[in-house]
This record gives sequence, structure tokens and C-alpha cells, in this order.
Amino acid sequence: MKRTIRTTALTVGALIAALGIPAGSAHADSTTPRIDLRVLIVSDGGPSTDAIAAELTAAGTPYTKIDLQQSGRQVIDAGFLADTVDGRPRAKFQAVVLPNDNPFAAGSPEMAALAAYEQTYAVPQVDAYTYARPEAGLQYPVYGGYSGSVDGVQATVTAAGEAGPFGYLDGTVPFEDNSPTVGESYAYLSTAAAGADFTPYVDAPIPGHSTRGSLVGEYRHDGRRELVVTFVYNQYQQQFRLLARGIVEWMTGGVHLGASRNYFAVHVDDVFAADDRWNTELNCTPGDVDCTDPDATPDTIRMTPADVDHATGWESSHGFTLDLAYNGAGSVDQREDNNGVDALADKLIADRNQFRWINHTYTHAFLGCVQNTTVVPWKCATRPDGSTQWVSRTEISDEIANNLAWGHTAGLPLQSDELVTGEHSGLKVLPQQTVDNPNLAPALGDNHIAWLGSDNSRDPAQRQVGPAATVSRYPMNVFYNAGHAAEQVDEYNWIYTSRAQGGSGICEDNPATSTCLPAPLDTATGYTDHIVPLETQIALGHVLANDPKPHFIHQSNLAEDRIAYPVLSGVLNGYAALFADNTPVVNLRMKDIGTELQRRTAWTAALQAGQVSAYRIGDTVTVDAPSGVAASATMPAGTTLAGSAFGQAYAGGVSGWSVSADAPLTFTLPTSAAAPSATVDAGPRAEATATAPDAPLPAGVLEQVPYAPQS
Repeated sequence: MKRTIRTTALTVGALIAALGIPAGSAHADSTTPRIDLRVLIVSDGGPSTDAIAAELTAAGTPYTKIDLQQSGRQVIDAGFLADTVDGRPRAKFQAVVLPNDNPFAAGSPEMAALAAYEQTYAVPQVDAYTYARPEAGLQYPVYGGYSGSVDGVQATVTAAGEAGPFGYLDGTVPFEDNSPTVGESYAYLSTAAAGADFTPYVDAPIPGHSTRGSLVGEYRHDGRRELVVTFVYNQYQQQFRLLARGIVEWMTGGVHLGASRNYFAVHVDDVFAADDRWNTELNCTPGDVDCTDPDATPDTIRMTPADVDHATGWESSHGFTLDLAYNGAGSVDQREDNNGVDALADKLIADRNQFRWINHTYTHAFLGCVQNTTVVPWKCATRPDGSTQWVSRTEISDEIANNLAWGHTAGLPLQSDELVTGEHSGLKVLPQQTVDNPNLAPALGDNHIAWLGSDNSRDPAQRQVGPAATVSRYPMNVFYNAGHAAEQVDEYNWIYTSRAQGGSGICEDNPATSTCLPAPLDTATGYTDHIVPLETQIALGHVLANDPKPHFIHQSNLAEDRIAYPVLSGVLNGYAALFADNTPVVNLRMKDIGTELQRRTAWTAALQAGQVSAYRIGDTVTVDAPSGVAASATMPAGTTLAGSAFGQAYAGGVSGWSVSADAPLTFTLPTSAAAPSATVDAGPRAEATATAPDAPLPAGVLEQVPYAPQS
């Protein structure tokens, strides 16, 4: 059936009355509505509404989700959307997200209720993915537009977009094209319908034409505002990650609970020590417990003073600070073997203030169970009674304390409460060690450790280990045992090719977690052509996901061929090409990352428990959260809290954490952030709302959002 919003419009006047809003000015003190800081998401199960929900979840922005496919779901009506609190009209949602411009059947009272609500309270609507049609302010694509794949397209933020919700971007929005055989992005490119008040914010060239078509734009009509998105996406695609912030800022007016920033931190493990090298003939790493070949002779990789110069120069050119996780015994051993000489340590200590430093234990000893290395893979040693034999509390404590003492003697600018154990040992490691070493937590307490690094690939959620909270770190697929690109590719081929192709078959045996390469990579070109772009894309994806967790590599990757830098530079240079100067990468040290994760956990728990209320009345925002819980909020620049400037500048606004005491937090918005005027009118507005097509609908074209390919 043909869907329009004409029937919806006929009931707007009646629904305004049902919402209980008095006719006349909405700005009088007694009738200025209270707008709750919560988003309504109406989903049809598609990826686009789910992507917006994921963005709000990550930011800590509360929302209510209604699944249109769920039986017995909440019905959307006037009473669900609004009511009165203390004699003041209340809008329960500051924004509405729909799967398209109208997901309901013709004449739906639910769409009518939403239209009336949006018009009455000046609440904006996001059409998460909609067909280009006059009802959404656009021409049908058949009239000089385009329907189809936009894989690899370079979209552009328009001047209006830069001056508006997408001003944090540097202008270009590249669409992913990861596979020549898989369609990843589908879009409708079109221009504004005749007479429509439509402003494109992001557009792209229309194939075969000299004009550009809108991908994201604002449609204003009948006292309502819609953000019209005409391409499909999921929460992981780069084009959405780039635009997600702007979508949220547009629909909230830059006033919302929660915050989003782009984080990147890199830990370099094993500094001062040497890492064993991958043997391309034996397909193992001599010196590693799992390399038992009798011909296995360790060959180590260790940085040089020239590598330190390169590191500091790279930091300076990128405005970025590396975190060096150090093992003091590595330098002690070097001096013992070289008549007291350790040029690397001398250089690093001289340049110590160019880096941040983390205790990585003195000798990098394994601090979990005592390892039985007579078998491959190793297993935990046991006592005669069958119980696990653990590394002792004293041994763990000595590893921590001795390294800390060495670092202080060397004058390293340390945070004494940070620790990353060698191989994240002491923490559980599957399948051999299913629980933490019970001696780990007491040893952490002995040394006043508050932040403990963990491996995100096996321990992703922050958790408490005695006095310490874990900080999960993303392992980069730049191997610890590779100093040369050819070694990295050789080991990569061993792991990611089938047995028939000469590989280990690990990828065949673990199809749920690994994918085999179609063919081995060329050892001369595979690193640059395949590994670097892939690892850059993965790391940049973390950066764009409001994820503060650090990444980690090893000192060997800064030595010899310095294979880490193409990836690290790729992330930072790629980021700089996408974002404006007002949206820098946030580069935090480990304890600050841990604090951010802790605050998020507490904030999320308070939201989920219904312990947070927040609303806006005019230029005042009130946030009531449990005492002692830090509240997260994003506000326009110039906002004050208790008379002082609020937050830190980021992406054109300000955001931050504020701890509530026994009274609600009260924010005062700047004059420039005045709420949009609500149009309160007691009469029906049928003719103003109805939008006629610019031309008769062509034969064979359905006026609805058709299925489109999606990744």
C-alpha cells in the first residue's frame, strides 16, 4: 500500500490537545516544557537503528528502544510520549530515531502521535535509513538521482554540514570498500524535492551526472525537523563511525548525557630487554617454551640508541607520546655482559621525559602457575596431591618491587601504581590456567598497585584483582618476535594459511576466530600491501569507537626495520586527514584510561538501574545521579556548572565528568544554545503537512524503503 503522511497530519491538532499542551506561546515561564534527556529509538531490526543505539550505549547516553517486530510491544501514543510533572508539560524524549521516515502503515495513530509530539515540543527526528522520496524532502532517485552501491565513494561534508553538526570533520567521508566481491554500502543519492526546505549536510557525486546527491541532510516541514539518511550502514563501518557523533549532536542539539572522544594509546613492552626472534626455517621462536627443536638457538632483537632517536622524532612529528613498559633486568644483564656498557639504557634514560613509563616487572618472569615445559603446549605443574603449583606471593612481589626500585634509581618518571606483568601472567590464561594466581592479588596489595594491564583478546572487561582494576589492552598483530618485515610475513603466513599451503593450519582448526589467507603473502611485499593496511584499519576502528583501551606492541617492533611505525603512522595520519583540529586524538596514560573505564562502568550501572534523571527547562539542565557517581555529559561551549566553566573542549562542544554530592547538578547553557521554538497550535494542519510528489510515481517504483544489500 502506498504510504504517505497525509493521514497523520489530519490528526495533529487533536493530538496536541491530547498531549495536554496549552495553546499559545511555549516560552512563557509557566508553560516552558521540561525535556527529558533521553532518546526514543524505534527499531525494525535493521542495522542502522542498531548502529545509533550502539553509539548511544558507548557514550553513556540513555535511550528507550521499541522493537516494532516484537509482539506485545509498547504502543506509541500521547501518554507514552509526554505528560505533566509538577504542573509543567514534560516531553519524555529529546529526540526520536526511526528506521525510516515513516515505518508505520498508512493512517497509523502511532506515527500521528510522533508527528504531533515532535511538532509540539520541537523534538527532532532521525530517519536512520530511508528511501529518497518527496515525503523525506527528496526527489525520487529515478529523476536524475542514483540507487546502488557506494563502495569506495568519497563523500563530502557540505558547507552547511561543516557549519552545523559535522564541523568536527575535515571534509571527506570515505566509504569502505574492503572486498571487490561483497557489496558493503547501498545508497540513494538525490536532490531536494521541488519546494522542499532541505539542506544537505553530506553529499556525493551522482554517477552519470554533474550534480551531487544528499546522503545526510535536514528536512524542515510543518514545524518538524528530520535528519534524512539515505545510505545503509552498520555500527562498525568507518563511514558511520565518522558521522555518528554528528547524528547524535544534531538530534540532541549538543545537549545530552554521555560523551564521546577518540582515543589512542600505544604501550611498548619489554623495553631494556631483548625479544627472541622468529626462526623462518623452524617455524617457531627459539627461546620460547613451545620451541623445542634441538637446533633452536635463540637470536634476540633489541633496540639501539638510533632507534630511540627515531622514536622521539616520530613522537614529535605526530604530537604523540608512547608508553614504555620496561624490564630493568634487561639493562642489568646487558651491562654484566658488556663490561658495564649499555648504550641503549643510557640513551633511554637521557630521553626519559619524552616517554611515559610503566612497570613491566624486573625480569619478565611468568607469574601464574609454575609452568611444566616438558610438554607442548606447556601446562601447569602440580603437586603430588594434584593441586596447582603457583608462583609465590614473595616472587611476584619481588618482581614488582625490584623493577620499581630500578626505575626510580634511573630517574624514570613513573606512576608507581601502574603494572603490566610479563605476558599478562598471573591473570588467568586459557586453556592451561583457568583462574588468576591466588598469590597475585596479595602481591599487588603489597606494592600498592591500582592499575593492572590485561590482554583484551582474553580478558576484555575491566575487573578487580585485589586492590587493582584491570586495563585491557588490544594486541596489535605486529609480532613481538619480528624485527624485520620479512620475518613478520613469514610468521603471519604460518599462522594464517592452511596446511596444504605450507601453513600451520591454525586458521583451519579455529574457523570461528580466524580466517585463512587465500594464498601466502609475498615476504617482500606482504607486510606493506596486506598487514599494514589491515592492522591500521583495525586500530583506527578502535579509535573511532570511543574506546579508550590502549594497544600494545613490543620494543622489537621499534628496532631493525621498525615495523610498527607504518601502522602507527597510518592510524595517526589517517585520523588527521579525517578530523578537524578541534577533535584531536586523546592520548592518555594507563591510570587515566583505567579511571575512565571505571567511571563508565559506574555510570552505566546507574543508568541501567534507573537511578539517573536529567532534563532541560529553557537554558537550565538538571542532572540527578547517585551521590558519589560521576555523571557524564556533553554541552555546548560556554556552559557553566555551579558558576564555573564546565568540561573540556572537544569537537566543538564541551564534555566531562562531574561528581554529584547530595544535590542535583545544575548546568546553565549559553544563550547561543537556546532551545528550538515549539509551535503550539490547537488546529489541524493537514494541508501544510501533506507533501505531494514532484511528478507521478513511475511504474514499478514502490513508495517505501526497499531491501538493500548490507554488510
